[in-house]
Amino acid sequence: MQAQDKDRSSAVLNIARLIAAGAAAGVLTAAIALPAVGGAGVTAKAAMEELNLKPEDLPEPPLPERTLLRDAKGKTIAQFYYENRQSVPLDKVAPIMRTALISIEDFRFYEHGPIDVEGTARALLKNMSSGGVSQGGSSITQQYVKQVLLNSAETPEEQAAAIAPTVSRKIKELRYAMAIEKKYAKDQILEKYFNIAYFGAGAHGIQAAARRYFDKPASELSLVEAATLAGAVQNPNRTDPNVSKKSRQLLLDRRNVVLDRMAELGKITQQQAAEAKAQKLGWKDTAVRGGCEESEFPYFCLYVQHEMLSNESFGKTPQERLKLLQRGGLEIKTTIDPKMQRAAEKAIKKFVSSKDKPVASQAMIVPGTGEIKAMAASRQFGNSKKKNEMSYNVVADSRHGGGTGFQQGSTAKAYTLATALESGLKYGDGFPSGSTYYAPGYSSFRDCKGNRVGDPKHPVRNSSEGGGGFKTLESGTWGSVNTFFMKLEERVGLCETVKLAKRLGLKRADGNKLGEFETFTLGINEVDPVTVANSYAVFASRGQYCKPLAITEIKDRNGQVKQFKPKCEKVMDPEVADAVTGILSGVFTKGTMREVGGIGRDAAGKTGTTDDYTAAWFAGYTPNLASAVSLGDPRGAFTHKLIGIRIGGQYYPYVYGASISGRIWKDSMISALKGVEPAEFTPVNHERFGGCGDNCAPKPKKKEDEDPKLDDQLDDFGDPTDDQGNGDGRRGRGDNRRNRPGQGTPTDQMQQPAN
Repeated sequence: MQAQDKDRSSAVLNIARLIAAGAAAGVLTAAIALPAVGGAGVTAKAAMEELNLKPEDLPEPPLPERTLLRDAKGKTIAQFYYENRQSVPLDKVAPIMRTALISIEDFRFYEHGPIDVEGTARALLKNMSSGGVSQGGSSITQQYVKQVLLNSAETPEEQAAAIAPTVSRKIKELRYAMAIEKKYAKDQILEKYFNIAYFGAGAHGIQAAARRYFDKPASELSLVEAATLAGAVQNPNRTDPNVSKKSRQLLLDRRNVVLDRMAELGKITQQQAAEAKAQKLGWKDTAVRGGCEESEFPYFCLYVQHEMLSNESFGKTPQERLKLLQRGGLEIKTTIDPKMQRAAEKAIKKFVSSKDKPVASQAMIVPGTGEIKAMAASRQFGNSKKKNEMSYNVVADSRHGGGTGFQQGSTAKAYTLATALESGLKYGDGFPSGSTYYAPGYSSFRDCKGNRVGDPKHPVRNSSEGGGGFKTLESGTWGSVNTFFMKLEERVGLCETVKLAKRLGLKRADGNKLGEFETFTLGINEVDPVTVANSYAVFASRGQYCKPLAITEIKDRNGQVKQFKPKCEKVMDPEVADAVTGILSGVFTKGTMREVGGIGRDAAGKTGTTDDYTAAWFAGYTPNLASAVSLGDPRGAFTHKLIGIRIGGQYYPYVYGASISGRIWKDSMISALKGVEPAEFTPVNHERFGGCGDNCAPKPKKKEDEDPKLDDQLDDFGDPTDDQGNGDGRRGRGDNRRNRPGQGTPTDQMQQPAN
């Protein structure tokens, strides 16, 4: 029996020597027959009748690298990864770390070729005895090959094959190792191994491991720390310190084995080994932030993430785009401005608590570029219902991780106003506007397919107090009078208004088509703050529509940089945009925001309160920045109205556009623009838009017992231009009273035949 074992050992050693010689020569062909092993009848010839080793090129796809998200100033705000890895050059790895790894894994690494003869002999002998591959004995080069094959595997089956305990897999690994040793210098191989190796606790590569275990870069690792990480690579799952106390003890034991080996090889002294073994493990359990839930600006992070996953310029399929994001090693520079972001967050927090059920959200966008500078919300992003967190992007549309949004309310009236000015109406043009409006007929409103969507039976009201009188484009807008805007939309055309709104980028948050119904001008469509802010930015930029922009630059793992420029086009006559601005500027001094006031520089905007107080908005802009703020209850705006409610610790009988949203907008814009040189709006061309055309106010009849001046004011304004008795006012309005919950479309109009 002893003689048989001796023969077997001698034969295996000969195989190893032949492999080594063949590797040196570049080719080896040998027919080898070994005596049967044990009683299983397993022979070397049965495993491989002919041992034909030639170098075989190993495909080396790029390693999965983390992607970094940076703000406009270059600070990292988030990271995405499939594997937590940050590759580093060998000179960024502490020398003691290199020594520790080589000592325990392959102490003759710099001396042997692709095969370690003695190690391979021992492994082959053990493997032949067991009928498979039960012992490694692999050189660092061979281990690198195995890691490459494992990382390249796409399916569980491929992964299993990459580590299968078979002789054929081992032989193929040897062929690849021969090619790698020809292709790279030893230092290059060691660098590649350090960056691909898994160290446990979710850390791939030495840099990620040093950060995860000890909260420091790989270049600063000490002897004890180096020995710990060198010990972890043998069985990283078994010694993962993040798993249990037992696994941490196993890692400590393994660390001490490494220290003993280093002393045995003379790399450190016995005293150094003893002192190091006396130290604790030193595991710091440094959290590795990944994904938007860990980002400082989670809603903006979500926007960028979904922009990449839905944009075909980043890959043909969703799978390709996800792979690029998680594994591409990109550095993504974004548009977000920390100062403006914090201004929005601070203002929201002042008026709305994170514990409130209604949520306030805000977006800030630069006119003329579309750059998103801030995306904030009152509730934290996350999945904890107990903490009242949001699990979707309430600031954006569904394409960017958002929900269905909230009905826009009277902020949509700006589109009808712009359509009227574009059609040739002047500031002084207007109509008699009663307290209630009925469409004259079914054909009074037609959608863009020509369908008649007017409803003579559906009342649109201002308020129970009445109101009315002759309203001009100015006074009707400042008072946000529903009946006036219904009459105005009837005059300029529903389809024309819808088309203009689309030119400004308006779209539903849920991705469906805009509802084209009689009450479109009253804001029946559910939208999001990014979309609304960007549509108002067109007025600020004098007719330039720019697609919302979140990414300005992407640098790939090879240092190649791709710039992303604003995508803008002229969609409106600049003078028409100026005329809209001229009227919306008066909202702060003569309209629904006059009690809140302006921001100390040129600004324009519009309040928006929906029917039955289901949501409240304010959208506005300066020449430098546009912003929109929404407020609503994500549990269901129609079932959880903003009536008799406490928000931010304050009780509100009714929440109007100016009550909270307008105040958030004011405070945030003042802070966001602090230090920014005030810019002025372009003056309105009064020769074109001043006075009135064919819709002038009737001259008042003067009576001896009346004050003519007071009579003129009543004719101009009818009723007070505040939230009372208008589209942003108190009870009794009929903006979209018969809307279907969650859809923002009057059911009677949906069912009305186009006759």
